[in-house]
Amino acid sequence: MIPTDSLDDINTAFSRQSEGYDAYDQSNPILLWMRQRVYNHVFEFLKPGERVLEINAGTGIDAMRFAQYGCTVHATDLSEGMIRQMRKKITAANLENSITIEQLSYTELNRISNGPFDYIFSNFGGLNCAPNLRLVTQHIDDLLKPGGRLTWVIMPKISPWEIAAALKGHLRYAFRRLHRGGARAHVEGIYFQCYYFNVSDVQKALGDGYQLCQSEGLGALVPPPHRMDFAVSHPDIYAYLKRAEEGYSTSWPLNHWADHVIWTFQKKTRNVS
Repeated sequence: MIPTDSLDDINTAFSRQSEGYDAYDQSNPILLWMRQRVYNHVFEFLKPGERVLEINAGTGIDAMRFAQYGCTVHATDLSEGMIRQMRKKITAANLENSITIEQLSYTELNRISNGPFDYIFSNFGGLNCAPNLRLVTQHIDDLLKPGGRLTWVIMPKISPWEIAAALKGHLRYAFRRLHRGGARAHVEGIYFQCYYFNVSDVQKALGDGYQLCQSEGLGALVPPPHRMDFAVSHPDIYAYLKRAEEGYSTSWPLNHWADHVIWTFQKKTRNVS
């Protein structure tokens, strides 16, 4: 169980961030490139007409993209501010018939009553706020159809760009993801704990009823979004790193060691004798 005060801190932090979130997203070339990479991955599996459950939907950027793709989406988020921004955007885009919204934590998925879904999606490390992924996956089986898929974009325990910080003497930052109890995250003046997971952690939390379909590194060679100064100052190197990562992102070790990793699992169908 996550302490109530921790969830309150997460709510407050991301509610504060919600006002400027879309502007930052649109102004950051690395983040835009990463988001498109996620879509390219998802659209290998997601089909128009399918029903999607999104966990940690934020301001609804991804929910709206999936709706435009032809899916119906049930978008959830803990943050009051994110929910407020999402409602405004969905109304303005006339997508109320394609997207429903519910404010709840990733630990409260049992409250969702309009399942099951064909696909479950969570982007950009929202699930890294959970100290144990079983808090999330304990209700997944009831929400995902047999044969359905889930794609989660999660921060793993090893990030090459963070490890490289050790060369400048920033040892605590370089190895923060390896701490057993996670690391302190800071958003809009609010501190809360963040936890990091490898693919084995996700598989263990999901159980034997799920099989890994694809693992793809995101920000393995390319710097993380907060280093957009690198993309501006070194455009040729940045372009080369993008091409290299796009070519090898599904190969080891890039598909395990990165700022984020995109993991897609499929729920196994049970044979009836």
